Amino acid sequence: MTDHNLVHRVNVGDALTRVAFGRPDALAVVDGDRRWTYGEFDTWVNRLAHGLTGRGYTTGDVLALASANSAEFLAVYYACAKLGLVCVPINLGWRSDEVAYVLGHSRARGIVVERQLADVIAPAVAQTPGVADVILAPGTGGEATGLDFGDVLSDDTTSPEVAVEDRAPLSYLYTSGTTASPKGVVGTHLAIHLESMSAALDSGWRADDRFVAMMPMFHTAQLNAFCTPAIVVGATIFVHRGFDPERFLDTVEREKITQVFGLPMMYRAALEHPSFGGRDLSSLRRAVYAMAPMPEAQIKACLDGFRCDFALLFGQTEMSPITTLFRPEHQLSHVGAVGTPLTGVQVGIMDSGGNLLPRGEQGEIVYRAPSAMQEYLHNPEATEEAFRYGWFHSGDVGRFGPDGVLWFADRSKDVIKTGGENVASIEVERAVYDTEPNVAEVVVVGLPHERWTEAITAVVVPKPGESIDAEGLRLRLKDRLDGYKVPKAVIVTDELPRTSTGKIQKNVVRDQHSGHYGGAE
Repeated sequence: MTDHNLVHRVNVGDALTRVAFGRPDALAVVDGDRRWTYGEFDTWVNRLAHGLTGRGYTTGDVLALASANSAEFLAVYYACAKLGLVCVPINLGWRSDEVAYVLGHSRARGIVVERQLADVIAPAVAQTPGVADVILAPGTGGEATGLDFGDVLSDDTTSPEVAVEDRAPLSYLYTSGTTASPKGVVGTHLAIHLESMSAALDSGWRADDRFVAMMPMFHTAQLNAFCTPAIVVGATIFVHRGFDPERFLDTVEREKITQVFGLPMMYRAALEHPSFGGRDLSSLRRAVYAMAPMPEAQIKACLDGFRCDFALLFGQTEMSPITTLFRPEHQLSHVGAVGTPLTGVQVGIMDSGGNLLPRGEQGEIVYRAPSAMQEYLHNPEATEEAFRYGWFHSGDVGRFGPDGVLWFADRSKDVIKTGGENVASIEVERAVYDTEPNVAEVVVVGLPHERWTEAITAVVVPKPGESIDAEGLRLRLKDRLDGYKVPKAVIVTDELPRTSTGKIQKNVVRDQHSGHYGGAE
């Protein structure tokens, strides 16, 4: 049966194998001064896979991975794919107890740790007796206890021939837990590969593309929305450990980068860098952003500055992750929208009773697609809840416009219930951007209030060197918003709390300002 499996299966690792077979001399990965062709990178991955086999790892075993962006990160991911192992990327922003929870919950047998992270990860490993192996990937750290990455490599350079089923898990990706433990999203080879193919098709990936990976690879957006599609088509990945505007601009200019992915604040930082005006960025074809639509002024500045197409990626971990793309042709004609469905993804709007709603009506955004997760790991109740009525329930609220473009209203949990009305926080945030040009960032939350239950509150960060009249802004918002949507207060702050990927943490903002109104009427 292994022979049959190798012929017709869907395996994420086979994409690397096939590009290496057909175009072995094409440049695959660049990490600092290190460069690999597809033939060389595939050989390295095969040696790692056989080395893991030699240590007793077999199909279905779980290998955790704690690393910043690196070629080793990609090598481990693809070695797991080829062997049928399950890779569990560790979010480097987690506390030690969260890492320990994930290692235990996923039943990890081993963990690959970047050497400089060994001391940080060690307490979590010590709490998890099931973790038998600690494999130390190259890094700048000192002495650490574990197996050296190089010593695990086998001399066998052939591609492993192991039977792996299409719906076998490739990854357990853990979602952020704000009030409960994080949920493990089971991503299968079929789901991730088909999403990669659709992303490559809809984003126009080509074999001659050169891409900068600067967002964290331990998140699905960087890993499965960009790195795996790049490898599917045989493009080149330039690895950056994080974002630095000068290094980013240097790489784009020197290496003739064609595609990039970042947060809106990253593009803003690049635009504001003193050297930006003198850069030759003419190689860029497309820049993709995520987390939220850009305000109109910022997207115009990006289009004028970078002079390439811009697109927004929208989705979630459970969908591997892309569900819609806000495509270049819609950037200025549909400001604030999140685009049209990715090829292969069916998007609906549903009411609380399981009824699909027509265009124009607002409800929960739901999905059907082969890219949907298999389940939440060891959590049948949450899985059943997410798949009710035969659709995956996103927890997002939105509507379709008459032309089939999706408009995101809010996360269900971020809809503010104030005085008997439901208000989408994102609508108020857009109004703040449109009203006050000195606002760099804004987050709108509902804070406890004796009269209103939740009082709409805007927390704003001024642009560098600028100031904001909080009460003046609040009063001007009355010209843009219905009365019940106008914030009861505007709070000016220096910065907003963020996750390791730069996403604003609304739950932390709520906690920070929960006592703002006290017993106010």
